[in-house]
Amino acid sequence: MIRVAVVDDEQLVRSGLRMILGTAPDIEVVADCGGGAAVATVTGHAPDVVLLDVRMPDVDGLTVLRALRALAHPPAVAMLTTFDTDEYLAAALRDGAASFLLKDTDPEQLVRAVRTLAAGGSVLDPGVTRAVIGGYLAAEAENTAARAVQALTPREREVLAHLGEGLANPQIAERMGLAPSTVKDHVRAVLGKLGGLNRVQAAVVADRAGLVTARRCGGTR
Repeated sequence: MIRVAVVDDEQLVRSGLRMILGTAPDIEVVADCGGGAAVATVTGHAPDVVLLDVRMPDVDGLTVLRALRALAHPPAVAMLTTFDTDEYLAAALRDGAASFLLKDTDPEQLVRAVRTLAAGGSVLDPGVTRAVIGGYLAAEAENTAARAVQALTPREREVLAHLGEGLANPQIAERMGLAPSTVKDHVRAVLGKLGGLNRVQAAVVADRAGLVTARRCGGTR
């Protein structure tokens, strides 16, 4: 069972997400709260995935995100936003968010996103991808990472392309015909060569480098 916590300042939003996720037999919303109670709630319920509002009046989402990422066993965090040009998104990416979703995401897509996150994958809603990539690529760290893509081996670029698709390690292993442990080693090497990025940051790099497009067209560059 995938354990989920919802952090949003609006009770109506929290109730709606509970209702949507409650239709999935393998997902349980174990808690919901506002930003001020987020860290205590997550610590007490140990969810696998947290759906976190970017903008909240009591404690903003970025502050909560940093606190959650500092926990000994941090959950995967998906940032929720109503804005497709939210200036906070790039900062959330740099602070370790694993996913970015619009609040009006299709219910089936939301369920799939939670499952992907629980499996170790990453999700970028098409509605926020441009904002996330545009903001993140303005940082010097991203320029360095983009250059590092050229230094990856062909196998590592293939792994990066799969990360760009948001796949978890078991899915990558199946696609590439490799053992999960081998894929784990490749992913670790790729993230290290890209300057210690996390999976969703690497996914952004893969998208910008054209690796995801290349996969869809039948191969990697």
